[in-house]
Amino acid sequence: MILFPAIDLKDGQCVRLKRGAMEDATVFNTDPAAQAKTFADAGFEWLHCVDLNGAFDGRSTNADAIKSIRAAIDLPIQLGGGIRDLAGIERWLAAGISRIILGTAALKNPALVKEAARAHPGRIAVGIDGRDGKVAVEGWAEVSQLDVAELAARFEGAGVAAIIFTDIARDGMLQGVNAEATATLAKRTKIPVIASGGVAGIGDIAALKQTGEPNILGVIIGRALYDGRIDSKAALSLSKVN
Repeated sequence: MILFPAIDLKDGQCVRLKRGAMEDATVFNTDPAAQAKTFADAGFEWLHCVDLNGAFDGRSTNADAIKSIRAAIDLPIQLGGGIRDLAGIERWLAAGISRIILGTAALKNPALVKEAARAHPGRIAVGIDGRDGKVAVEGWAEVSQLDVAELAARFEGAGVAAIIFTDIARDGMLQGVNAEATATLAKRTKIPVIASGGVAGIGDIAALKQTGEPNILGVIIGRALYDGRIDSKAALSLSKVN
């Protein structure tokens, strides 16, 4: 199981939100590149990065911070937030980003996701953010009437690398990952699923592994890493246990 340490960017700083509320942001590091290097030095093999301002603005806003992160580490980076067209996708891929996460675009412009996945196989992920089983978009400001699994089904066979499933109600709240919902989604799609939202301790990694669902590719860890609730070495060791 791949562990994805998260860097969420707001106004050029590393922050964590609670349930996606921009007004409820905690700043954990004012130097995103230094934070990225800390994660790389700890032994993580991927980095998950989100441009929070971009998710609300509909365009990449924290470009300088993202580029500084890219320059600081050799790890592959998956990036989401405000990337809504093919030009933006290709610009970030050319800048050295390994995988682009499309969230709002997946619901509002599924043709773009499929076109991008065909053009860049293995380098496009779909971010599905759910609240009470329904898809939320526009930086979680809007909740649609579409079921999470229904949206995932639209991209079967399209060449999408992964689905990143975030339970908004738990995100940033340290209430525990929703292992059951993640496993249910993983069973209903052939696309590998990455869990996100609510990871509070090493037990959440164990819970995902204990579902026995082989289609759970990994988990994104945010606040629990920043505040020391999860020890990087122990988490990485557990993630490698079959």
